[in-house]
Amino acid sequence: MDLGLKGKIALLTGASRGLGFATAQALAKEGARIAISARDEKRLAKAGDQLAKYKTDVISLPGDVTYPDTGFKLVGSTFAVLGGLDLLFINAGGPPPGAFDELEEADWQKAIDLSFMSHVRLIKAALPFLRQSSSPAVLSVASISVKQPIPNLVLSNSIRAATVGLIKTLALELGHEGIRFNAILPSWTQTERVEQLMADRAKRKGTSIATEIAAQNAQSPLGRMGTPEEFAKAAVFLLSPAASYLTGVMLPVDGGTYKGLY
Repeated sequence: MDLGLKGKIALLTGASRGLGFATAQALAKEGARIAISARDEKRLAKAGDQLAKYKTDVISLPGDVTYPDTGFKLVGSTFAVLGGLDLLFINAGGPPPGAFDELEEADWQKAIDLSFMSHVRLIKAALPFLRQSSSPAVLSVASISVKQPIPNLVLSNSIRAATVGLIKTLALELGHEGIRFNAILPSWTQTERVEQLMADRAKRKGTSIATEIAAQNAQSPLGRMGTPEEFAKAAVFLLSPAASYLTGVMLPVDGGTYKGLY
């Protein structure tokens, strides 16, 4: 299937590693022109070098999406260098683990800036350019926790639910302009963040990381975690013109881990 991505211009945040990098790689393979962003300049430069082999335009834009002006800087730079914006992929990592009683108000504010306000600011900055595109799409990376809360992740469980509420609302508000808004809900995937969460879980329970990974794998009907590449295939489809009639979708990419019907 031709996804219709050749020549499309995409901005991806949180794209130096993990899910964001895998998605950037999949878009590059399809011939999209991409701008990648992340906080760590060295990791970002390395990611850009790796993507260069796909013979498409790739620019690297360091930035911390928790800062109020970063969204406008990233979008502006993408437009200035690549000449437009068709696709916006918003990935901002996740808040730290912790039980409710362990968290201070400052922890909540940091998590809101990271996982919610980053979306608000990036989308506001991108809208004028998306309105000029013939196939505009926004994809938010959320979590399966919005359907099934994960123990010891109260920040992520709470704030990501607000984020998917934003995405669904914008799908309804801006659908008449042809701008599609979707969210993708990964479960446990083989990334550095999941390794950190498994380490935290092992420390709290007095077990080992290997034990916790095995226990988590047992929760999936497929008996394993997903890979970033499996996530990226679903993400790229949702971003592509091939998914032109999909908007307001909250797609679990979870290997069947979520047990609910809806």
